[in-house]
Amino acid sequence: MPGSSGYLDLHPERKMFYFKNPYILRLTVVAGIGGLLFGYDTGVISGALLYIKDDFEAVKDSSFLQETIVSMAIVGAIIGAAAGGWINDAYGRKKATLLADIIFTLGAIVMAAAPDPYVLILGRLLVGLGVGVASVTAPVYIAEASPSEIRGGLVSTNVLMITGGQFLSYLVNLGFTEVPGTWRWMLGVSGVPAVIQFSLMLCLPESPRWLFMKDDKETAIAVMSKIYNLSRLEDEIDYLASQAEEEHHKKKDVSYWNVFKVKEIRLAFLAGAGLQAFQQFTGINTVMYYSPTIVQMAGFQSNQLALLLSLIVAAMNAAGTVLGIYLIDHFGRRKLALSSLSGVIVSLLILSAAFFVQASGSTSVFYGWLAVIGLALYIGFFAPGMGPVPWTVNSEIYPEAYRGICGGMSATVNWISNLIVAQTFLSVVESIGTGATFLIIAVVAVIAFVFVILFLPETKGLTFEEVERIWKERAWGSSGSNTHSLLEQGDES
Repeated sequence: MPGSSGYLDLHPERKMFYFKNPYILRLTVVAGIGGLLFGYDTGVISGALLYIKDDFEAVKDSSFLQETIVSMAIVGAIIGAAAGGWINDAYGRKKATLLADIIFTLGAIVMAAAPDPYVLILGRLLVGLGVGVASVTAPVYIAEASPSEIRGGLVSTNVLMITGGQFLSYLVNLGFTEVPGTWRWMLGVSGVPAVIQFSLMLCLPESPRWLFMKDDKETAIAVMSKIYNLSRLEDEIDYLASQAEEEHHKKKDVSYWNVFKVKEIRLAFLAGAGLQAFQQFTGINTVMYYSPTIVQMAGFQSNQLALLLSLIVAAMNAAGTVLGIYLIDHFGRRKLALSSLSGVIVSLLILSAAFFVQASGSTSVFYGWLAVIGLALYIGFFAPGMGPVPWTVNSEIYPEAYRGICGGMSATVNWISNLIVAQTFLSVVESIGTGATFLIIAVVAVIAFVFVILFLPETKGLTFEEVERIWKERAWGSSGSNTHSLLEQGDES
């Protein structure tokens, strides 16, 4: 049965059959453009901000305005992610993606034409709305169209698109440094990938699992026939049909309140949302938003040099994610997160030490380079593990009826955490110093390490149904998992 672990023992050549399937790759890459938008917006503002300060005196004189320009996109993403779960469940993954592209393109146009910082902030809000919806939709769409044995690698491809978008943004930033209207071009071209995804997405199907949930079985089977071979297809159809009937029964009782009321869903959400929060509080988007600024703090004052060194950091981020795509289905989600956090802690301590020494009055160039090396090491350890693991885990740990809702809620936690970090980083640095700030982030990374040990089970290679069974066993014990349905015993929890 598809609900068993039988498919997990496939030979490597069978896995390669799925990886080489052009239809699966096309679905993954096109959906992953949403990740590219996410990554590009994260990276582009870090370089554009250097030139926005040159054009607008008010921005140059106010750390708060700088933080608001960066973080207003995150405010939009919080709203977009919160609404994205409902949009995904009600209208499907495909329509949610198309809507995200329209909003993002509109935001890019507003940013490029902004006559003052406040219109620019409005454009950032619109772009954030699009990014928020896309951040919920892309991982779920890819996961639901993926065979379970390669699901981790394919969902991680979306994270590769995020890091690739960040790298692309630094290339674009560097390319426009001598062009009139520098930052307007940097921000305006972000609409191009959205237009491309919109055009390509029109030719792609809806998620087969969503189609089954909406009783469009004929279309779902047509999609699945391009993903699975005949023998596997028959098993998947039978299993999805039985699951769809069960989920329809559950769907009547689906609510946001049940996420906290029903014990097994609550445990899954705690693990998923906790990972998303720690991904941000361990500092990744501080590094990506402010890496040119951090490089300048380290003593490299040239805008062009700061962007060039940040480009190297972004390249390491993308390269590390490629490694993560391989490791996540071989090494496992839990081990990968733990090893990643171990390296992140060491890297943050190096960064902290470099800035502490520099703050003590040292003028040695060595410590500036040590900070840049610490920055690169941080990315090298973070990218293969804590980059893809939270998004992969959140795409697979929730029951079908709750995947949209919980995915949206956990993505919202990610964006709220992102907002807190982005809106406070420069102010905290001004208050207590760069070294102390990175030391605090290192302590948070230690707490994240303990959290993963305590709350994250291994889900490598498991079907959605096997993952659901893990949470039932954690909630009710091995015997209880056989007698408690998903929404039973809600009052007992």
